[in-house]
Amino acid sequence: MSKSGVFRISSEELKEEIVGESKPFPKYTTQILNLCNQNAQGTRPQVVGQMTELIQECPYKSYTEWEKWYRTRKPSAIVDATVKIKRMVDNLKGAIELIDDQMIRSWVEDLVLVKTFVGLRFQAAILSKIDKMKRTTFRLATPTEESKGIDGSYRRNAGFDKAVDLQIQGKFARIYSSPDHLLHKGR
Repeated sequence: MSKSGVFRISSEELKEEIVGESKPFPKYTTQILNLCNQNAQGTRPQVVGQMTELIQECPYKSYTEWEKWYRTRKPSAIVDATVKIKRMVDNLKGAIELIDDQMIRSWVEDLVLVKTFVGLRFQAAILSKIDKMKRTTFRLATPTEESKGIDGSYRRNAGFDKAVDLQIQGKFARIYSSPDHLLHKGR
């Protein structure tokens, strides 16, 4: 425990404390499996059940009893999820074999040059459209604002100092304002 009384406990230590064991996985494998699961949607509620509801429905408090109860309620869920994820792992293995130095360089150029340029021009175009519709003054976000998910701000009109921040997602711009987003003179 540190001087401040704060201590750290790893997720592996928590698993061991709650379940009694922790299954070690080789480096990078869980990242790959998470990506495959995300793409295959292997652990979606329609496959494994709505886990938050199931854990609350379970009358038992120990892991062993929970596992037995779950497997009785959803007898094919683990196998069904495994099959979906395995299929995606196989797809990913095939895709990895196609990746070479030139593809990596092309991907980096596309991300850094093309998508950055298009993305920022896209944001500016949306902000400009709002500017014309609302008769406002807009600006793109600062790096600090961008790190908070803000893409730009506009001033409602000359009589307001309050900024209205924008978050652009796909074809939509989410407009919001809050007390901590006040425009300062000269900004």
